[in-house]
Amino acid sequence: MLFKRIREDIKVIMERDPAARSAWEVYFLYPGLRAVISHRRASWFYRHNMHFIARYISQRCRDKTGIEIHPAATIGKGLFIDHGTGVVIGETAVVGDNCTIYQGVTLGGTGKDTGKRHPTIGNNVTIGSGAKVLGPFTVGDNSKIAANAVVLSEVPPNSTCVGVPGRIVKIDDKRVNSICDLDQIHIPDPISMELCKLLLRIEKLENKGEAKDETV
Repeated sequence: MLFKRIREDIKVIMERDPAARSAWEVYFLYPGLRAVISHRRASWFYRHNMHFIARYISQRCRDKTGIEIHPAATIGKGLFIDHGTGVVIGETAVVGDNCTIYQGVTLGGTGKDTGKRHPTIGNNVTIGSGAKVLGPFTVGDNSKIAANAVVLSEVPPNSTCVGVPGRIVKIDDKRVNSICDLDQIHIPDPISMELCKLLLRIEKLENKGEAKDETV
């Protein structure tokens, strides 16, 4: 059973990562695969009330791969963590089947909730690099979270979510506004957008000041 799951994990990576040249390369050199395998071991110990051993396995994996998955988190089949450095998946997080998570992603809490504190990610969800999904809500099946988005509320199925804070720009292939779909490249930088707004505001204020000077 264990080797079957590992073969399935390797197959998933080979299908989704064009840089993967061989199954051996994936098995020995891909930190995302090592993290998923390690999580299964840690989860087994955690479910059998051997929490110290479970956390030890989890922390050792973090030191080796840069990926931290709490042993109590629920991870579905076919998870592909690409690159992986800086990925954090919290204790009550749930990740569905066939999801893709890029580096720097956090599935975390806001610090305000108790009990279920972390998000539930549906099936076939893609979460771009640097995105933060924070809180006990659901990201629906087949959705996409853009790179560097900060998502703080529910995301419907078949949606694209971008920005800070995250906002829905497409549902069921129909645009909600003019922002383009997720492709990891052409998503607008939210910081640059805010700076542009500030510059426009400053320019308007300067124009008002010049107009007042002329009337005086």
